[in-house]
Order: sequence, then structure tokens, then C-alpha cells
Amino acid sequence: MTDSAQSLRIRWQEALVAARGGDEGPDPLPYADNLLARWAEPQRKYHTTAHLAAVLDRIDTLAGHAADADAVRLAAWFHDAVYRPDRSENEERSAVLAERALPEAGAPDAVTAEVARLVRLTVTHDPATGDANGEVLCDADLAILAAAPKEYGEYAAQVREEYGFVPDEAFREGRAAVLRQLLGLPRLFRTPYGAAEWEPRARQNLLTELELLTGA
Repeated sequence: MTDSAQSLRIRWQEALVAARGGDEGPDPLPYADNLLARWAEPQRKYHTTAHLAAVLDRIDTLAGHAADADAVRLAAWFHDAVYRPDRSENEERSAVLAERALPEAGAPDAVTAEVARLVRLTVTHDPATGDANGEVLCDADLAILAAAPKEYGEYAAQVREEYGFVPDEAFREGRAAVLRQLLGLPRLFRTPYGAAEWEPRARQNLLTELELLTGA
């Protein structure tokens, strides 16, 4: 097992034990191992354990804004646990997985419901005003948009690789539509930190990618 995988197992254990209020309950680590196996599936190029670790890191940065940071951390583990680029129901299937696995792992019903709700929210990344947990998860998931140009380019290339079954022209059209939709949002990031630290660079990255895709 790699050091990064072991670190993720520990982070899962800490979040689950905190969510269930103590050490009583099933061993958390088999659940971590099942999820890590999912995140390591071969069709993934961007939505990998590296993405999971990055989202967890960003949640740590934003944790003070969350109403329940440990529920948000658990939601991060599940938000792309089911991921097939050729299917549209990944978030729903991931939420259903959380609804099945978390009670088995000893999580309270309220935590399970909140995690599933947060996973479903990543379909739109559009949390309601005042939804602090949703704001943290969505900002953490979208923070890659504010990466330095080289890292952002690697992210864009990995997304293209995940959709390698889509012809170039169709991919360019679909990706450009996604970028325009994002750029049309009043705010990409809802937390104060995200709005201040990530918004300007994210918009510049999106504009640059759109120009490259369209030749504008």
C-alpha cells in the first residue's frame, strides 16, 4: 500500500469515527479500502485518488465555514465513488452507495442523509444560500479550476482522456458548452475564501481553455 493510500485510509477513519461519535461500530478501514478501489478504477484519469485527496485538502482549508465538516469529508469520499464517463447517473448512484454503506459503517441516520444530499448536490454545484456544507463541498470540488496554468492544463488533458471515446469535434462542442455555463454563473465559489482566493484565477483559466477550444 502506498503512503498516499494509507494517509487516505487514516483520513477516512478519522472522519467516520468523528461522525459516529466514537470508536464503537464496525472497523472503518474495509469501507475505506472499498472506496479506494473504486477511486483507482482504470477508466479514471482525473477523478482518481489524487482528486479525492485534493478535495479533502480543500475541505480542510474551508472547514471553518462548514456546519459539519466531517459530514462534508465523508461526502467527498462518495461524491465520485461511482464514476463512468459514458453515463449520466454517477452522482445518483454514488449517493445510493453512501445510503447503503454509511449505516453499515455505523454512521447515524442524519449523517447518512446529509452525505447523500451533498453528493447529489454535485450534479449542479449550486447550493442554496445558507447551505454551508454544500458551499464547502462544491467549492472544494471546483477548486481545481483555480489551479496554476500548468496544473490546470494537466486537469483539462485528463478530462479529455476520460472522454477519449468522444470524437474531437463533439468533445470540443460539449466542453465549450460546459465552460460557457460555468462562466455564466454569477459566482463560481460560494465560501468567502473561495470567492476571494479562487474566483479570479478560475475565470481566467476557463476563458483561456475556451479560447483554445474554439480558436477565438
